Amino acid sequence: MSTDPALMSAEELLGLYARRALSPVEALKAVTERVMRLNPLLNAFAVMNPHAIVAAGESEARWRAGRPIGILDGVPCTVKDLLDMAGFPTRRGSRLTSPAPVADDAPAVLGLKSAGAVIIGKTTTTEYGWKSPGDNPLHGITRNPWNTDHTPGGSSSGAGAAGAASFGPLHIGTDAGGSIRIPAAWCGLVGLKPSYGRIPQWPAGAFAAVACAGPMTRTVRDNALMFSALARYDVRDPFCVPDDGRDWRDGIEAGVAGLRVGVLARPGFDAPVDADGVAAVETAATLLAEAGAEVEQASIDLPDTRAVFGRVWGVALARLVGLVPPENRHLLDAGLLEVAAAEGGMSAIDFLGAEALRASVGHAMAMLHQRYDLVLCPTVPNGPPLADAPTLNPVEALWTQWAPWTFIFNLTRQPAITVPMGLNEAGLPCSVQIAAAQYRDDLVLRAARAIEVAQPFPTLE
Repeated sequence: MSTDPALMSAEELLGLYARRALSPVEALKAVTERVMRLNPLLNAFAVMNPHAIVAAGESEARWRAGRPIGILDGVPCTVKDLLDMAGFPTRRGSRLTSPAPVADDAPAVLGLKSAGAVIIGKTTTTEYGWKSPGDNPLHGITRNPWNTDHTPGGSSSGAGAAGAASFGPLHIGTDAGGSIRIPAAWCGLVGLKPSYGRIPQWPAGAFAAVACAGPMTRTVRDNALMFSALARYDVRDPFCVPDDGRDWRDGIEAGVAGLRVGVLARPGFDAPVDADGVAAVETAATLLAEAGAEVEQASIDLPDTRAVFGRVWGVALARLVGLVPPENRHLLDAGLLEVAAAEGGMSAIDFLGAEALRASVGHAMAMLHQRYDLVLCPTVPNGPPLADAPTLNPVEALWTQWAPWTFIFNLTRQPAITVPMGLNEAGLPCSVQIAAAQYRDDLVLRAARAIEVAQPFPTLE
């Protein structure tokens, strides 16, 4: 266990707070020092929270009195700048958004605050969360702490960089096609896209029909802990599911003995994956089998999910562009405009046809989960691209370079988690992805924890 509070897990911090061996103020100061030292190169933050030290002091007073207000009291965390945080602007990585502060917290942010977390700042995102490389027109390029020549991924680019750089143990991302899981994979984090509706969202974003907020952390248990604070019913979201107040760490150590795992080789098309990705899946399959799971290749007949998600993605971006006055559209990311132009011009009949196909994808995956408790597959097709590389042909890049393995689980609304699987020869993180049937978030956390126990992932110091 590290003696540097910035490198500690949330569970470790909370244990020390309870024993009066460390204070939330001391933990915040350690994280802040690390941010000051490393962030000028990484560019993980859209804005810092100058009130964090006040919140940490209030938490310290509560711990001294033996009266913490929640399960995250005093733990440093960050919020992606697609989510509203009262008193701060929500810029969404765009030059077109207002710099005025918003009045209310988004449900996930309210969940963090209600649990006592100390929010140190808002992290960068690609513009409106539209792509996987981690840059935007407003804040520039965010870089990967493992190698700053490379992108951390996106659209939760700042959350990925902040997590890998140990700018606190807990980070909120959002995920409409892989935007939690891709940066988690490229930054060596655990990233959970929960079942749709588990974590309420409001106001609705550009991709609300497929998007979720979720935790990005360095450990699986911290992921479940943070999920417990975020997955709380909020009346503002008409599509969120009721919660039962559970601690998602309950049962997480139960292992995978007796669970059936299907290895998915084809998510509706011949998705690319490099040798590192193949090796990571093979290693994870072996670890799960050694832990008692029944692992075999899964066969499933799916529609071409590229065509389905491409329409969902493209229409959402076309609608977004349509809301911008023509004289201001040149301020948008050029790739965003390219996708909107290429994918947005479809009839209502065509769009409803895509929605029908989306339902058929969900049905097919639900039937697959009658045979398998879990599905194992790659997270990303390759390692992180160079941070300074231009975004070329984004329509094709979506399914060749960015998200061919992730967007299927947004279409089906089932839970999927990214788990680190060591480093490749270049010293960059590898990963795998595990999915379960809708609302079986507990199973993906259990499987991820089993892999983590069998093969721990290093913290970047």
